[in-house]
Amino acid sequence: MWTQETVNEAVAKQRAFFQTHATLPLPFRKKMLLALKQGVLKHREELEKALYEDLGRCPTEAYLCDIGPVLLEIDEAIHGLRKWAKPQRLYSGLHCFPSLTTRVYKMPYGVALIIAPFNFPYLLSLGVLSACIAGGNTAILKTSSKSSHCTEALKRLIEDTFPPEYCLLIDGGHDVADFCLSARFDKIFYTGSPNVAKHVMEMAAKNLTPLALELGGENGNWAIVRKDADLHDAARKIAFFKIANSGQICINVNQVAVAKEVAEPFLKELKKEIVRQIGEKPLENPEYPHLIGKRAYSYCADLAKQYGDRILIGGHGDPETLRYEPTVIYPVTPEEKIVNEELFCPLLPVVPFEDEKIDELLSLIESREHGLALYLFTKDMKWAKKTMSSCQYGGGCVNEVCIHLMVKGAPFGGTGHSGMGAYHGEWGFREFTHPSTVLFGKTKGNLPLREHPYTGTKKLDIFKKLLK
Repeated sequence: MWTQETVNEAVAKQRAFFQTHATLPLPFRKKMLLALKQGVLKHREELEKALYEDLGRCPTEAYLCDIGPVLLEIDEAIHGLRKWAKPQRLYSGLHCFPSLTTRVYKMPYGVALIIAPFNFPYLLSLGVLSACIAGGNTAILKTSSKSSHCTEALKRLIEDTFPPEYCLLIDGGHDVADFCLSARFDKIFYTGSPNVAKHVMEMAAKNLTPLALELGGENGNWAIVRKDADLHDAARKIAFFKIANSGQICINVNQVAVAKEVAEPFLKELKKEIVRQIGEKPLENPEYPHLIGKRAYSYCADLAKQYGDRILIGGHGDPETLRYEPTVIYPVTPEEKIVNEELFCPLLPVVPFEDEKIDELLSLIESREHGLALYLFTKDMKWAKKTMSSCQYGGGCVNEVCIHLMVKGAPFGGTGHSGMGAYHGEWGFREFTHPSTVLFGKTKGNLPLREHPYTGTKKLDIFKKLLK
């Protein structure tokens, strides 16, 4: 059992190890990244089994959505590390004469705390860890007690791969998380809900600890289907995404806004795609994931019951297996509760709107807290580009869902209630390093422009000319 004292001791040991500068050399960082990769490959079957036990995810989905992306993150860090870490050389400018050389060093923060959620227990812990290692930090992972089997599998992987003074996994509930937050870390990376993030920020503020937050968003993520969209394609992709991990994905489609002109054919295609992909009896399909626990199941079932008269497909669950069918609810107005909170389950409210009043819909979305993702389905690329470049959200897709987070070299992160900071690839390296600017001064040829006396000289005129 972890206590405040034992957590503090673990952090102190990591800080002592970091202060030996052992983590700074690039060969060491690369060696640790390779060790992490080998650890994931070695424990792959155990990781997949744990995912099935905690979330009911089959091996294919486990690899495609969790383990595979971790390996991609590690590989990108291994191949990009030398370029990312190279000090940037800058020309200081004549106003700094004769000291004309400046370098920006990418320095690690030190001891990092990574708090990971249950829904993607490997990608959101080990994927973040790869960026932390690349940045030259040590790390303590606090994983979710909800996904207990995955936490145990991760614990064995970490213990088998790294010494505890370099990388350590701490398990336990909210009390242990608070022990970690009360300790003095140099960087905190939290993934989870906005409400908990407020607590994390409050605790971090006591030590002025810099942090990154990856959140789902207060009001969830919108998908907008315009009347000119390819309805079959849109339905196919939205159905796939809502089925994935039983809707427990921070960038998942929370609600769909569909043009009234095409609402009926779109819903027909959506129902058809759900059946095609997961079958007419999803509760009996062993490939269909389940909700994380009884509390999550009850929330989903109770909310669906409130909209029972508007359910087009689904609406049934099994409290024993914790599976709840993909459930489409229509029609729903934008003011209703179900489209004003992050659902994190397989319920999908559909909001009809008049296509010619799309600007009103966008204004309504913009008036709410910023989502982590925005998805547009349309053939009008001019409108799509204008919308995506003017709205505020974390990231998104046009005529696609979710795979923007898989793009190599592209940042992933939110804004406002969907988070702060960004990672993946070089952006993750930047998140775990501080850019330190160092000017290299000269001892010869220094001009007395900045020194007293000022009165009776032309120093100000000369300095203005240099600045111009």
